[in-house]
Amino acid sequence: MTDAAETVIVDYGMGNLRSVEKALESVGGHPAISGDPLAVRSAARLILPGVGAFGDAMENLKRRGLDRAILEAVRRGTPLLGLCLGLQLLFSRSEEFGIHQGLGLIPGSVLRIDEPGLRVPHVGWNQIEGLQPHALLGGIPEGSYFYFVHSYYVQPERPEHVLCSTSYGRRFCSVAGRDRVWGVQFHPEKSQDAGKHLLRNFLAIL
Repeated sequence: MTDAAETVIVDYGMGNLRSVEKALESVGGHPAISGDPLAVRSAARLILPGVGAFGDAMENLKRRGLDRAILEAVRRGTPLLGLCLGLQLLFSRSEEFGIHQGLGLIPGSVLRIDEPGLRVPHVGWNQIEGLQPHALLGGIPEGSYFYFVHSYYVQPERPEHVLCSTSYGRRFCSVAGRDRVWGVQFHPEKSQDAGKHLLRNFLAIL
């Protein structure tokens, strides 16, 4: 089993941290939850969870110096996985309650789900489609179900940053990646075996 003792779950006050921690432990990981920028900078891997509003999340990251710590770690090649809001924070900007600047690690925007007749937020199980060959998705079958809870979706500027998509009124990017930074719109910690498989894949990335 891959040694994941240096996986840090970034604590900026807006994530379901314990659920993510338990899910990682269930696949052999030994994560640490930390809001210390020094721990983030020195981590072997980073997970950025998130529940709530984009603007509040970025404000919390900046106030604690975690935005700079994350960017420094990524520049050194540290693998980073964003979950739900954590995926959205990786992008350039969001239109949630005004225009807010994100971490800018993946070029693109965060937009509201606004298809007529759709219930928002999008809550429940849905499939991922059009999977691109990637270690993060290795061994996960086309059409696998994951658990979603979100009112906004990411729109990468470049098609090569879309690793798979999901349909809810329209097709949207549900897994994005650039270099050693990835994010998923769903909650792998709530997605049973498929979610565990994805987390195990992330822990195996060197």
